[in-house]
Amino acid sequence: MTLLVPFDGSDLAVTALTRATEFGETRGEEVVVLTVVPDDSSFAVERGWINAGEPFDIDQLCENFEQRVAELAPEARFRCETPAESDALTATAIDDITRTVRRVAGELDVSIIFIGTENAGRISTPVTSVGSPLSKDPEYDVHIVRHAE
Repeated sequence: MTLLVPFDGSDLAVTALTRATEFGETRGEEVVVLTVVPDDSSFAVERGWINAGEPFDIDQLCENFEQRVAELAPEARFRCETPAESDALTATAIDDITRTVRRVAGELDVSIIFIGTENAGRISTPVTSVGSPLSKDPEYDVHIVRHAE
């Protein structure tokens, strides 16, 4: 089986990656780290991935995340995805990210998703977190990181 870690670079995502790596080592399961980068420069600025006015380059962002993941968990496999364009006029970047994580989880036959995004643990159903919608999917277990180490 495979363990999946959606990774946005936040402290909680780093902790989720650490926990997934430790868990994977004890059970002999592969860890896949997934960064989803919406084609939206304002989202990247909001998340602190780039500064306002800085060029928005998805490939460069993916490379930056891949380097960071390699430093934190060299044995993990890294994937970077850009969500497909949504048909829904009201879809948000979080909706697109959630949909992408679910698609990749299905492709990989994931047993557990380790979620640690900035808002996953602040309230039970945060508006800006992928934690709540992913935790409702019965296809896999979910480990939500609420505190950075």
